[in-house]
Amino acid sequence: MLNNVVIVGRLTKNPEVLKTEKGSKRTFIVVAVPRSFKNSEGKYDTDFIKCILWNMVAEHTCEYCKKGDIVGIKGRIQTSTYEKDNEIKYDTEIIAERITFLSDNKTKIEETEN
Repeated sequence: MLNNVVIVGRLTKNPEVLKTEKGSKRTFIVVAVPRSFKNSEGKYDTDFIKCILWNMVAEHTCEYCKKGDIVGIKGRIQTSTYEKDNEIKYDTEIIAERITFLSDNKTKIEETEN
């Protein structure tokens, strides 16, 4: 089995580090990724992809990146379900294992274990 994803896009807001009850650090980011083809109106649609970054990856992203910066993310897709208003909802996000800062004056930071 294989669960591997790579995306490149722009951060939609400034990342912030949060601490869990157990002391781990994480950040939630949304990466805007334009599609490679035009829609029926001749424009490029954009997908907004939720990502979770843990520990050093989260810290370094918050330290070196801001809204609008281009990042490359390698990770895995994770799905979850929850109930809201007596209806089951589904959520899909990327758990980042490696991030590459592609905007000017950035360095590559990676962490392969969370």
